[in-house]
Amino acid sequence: MIGILLALFHLYLVAREMHYFDLVDYQIQRESLVERFSDPSCGAFVSFEGWVRNHHDNRPVSHLFYESYPELAISEGRAVLQQALADYGINSAICIHRLGSLQIGDMAVWVGVNAAHRDAAFQACRFVIDDIKARVPIWKKEFYLDSQESKWIGSEVNNL
Repeated sequence: MIGILLALFHLYLVAREMHYFDLVDYQIQRESLVERFSDPSCGAFVSFEGWVRNHHDNRPVSHLFYESYPELAISEGRAVLQQALADYGINSAICIHRLGSLQIGDMAVWVGVNAAHRDAAFQACRFVIDDIKARVPIWKKEFYLDSQESKWIGSEVNNL
């Protein structure tokens, strides 16, 4: 019940802004987010979903763990979306990223963009996911099926 209330409150916040970035520790609700983009001035909606896959670098992955520096991540994530609005002339953009333990097939990140025309929507969506991955302090730890080893991806520090 608490998870449902958090999700509803989250959707209320999303509906109030033209750009919105957040970190969540519950399942991302794609349908509710897509509904937010209904806008008669827009002819295009593009979304991206990043899912947990079962392999990386020829190793079988069992699950992932995401953590972040939340204050900086939210600030930087919102700056990425604001830049997308300014640079691509889109109407709105939302990005939601999961934290915590995720299983194979779970959605780790969702990006949605709408614009008057498809080219701007496609370009802005690509920009958002690329810059979120490059700029926002969110770290991914992989766990493997073939050993007890785990590894922080994109980090020079690895736990064995």
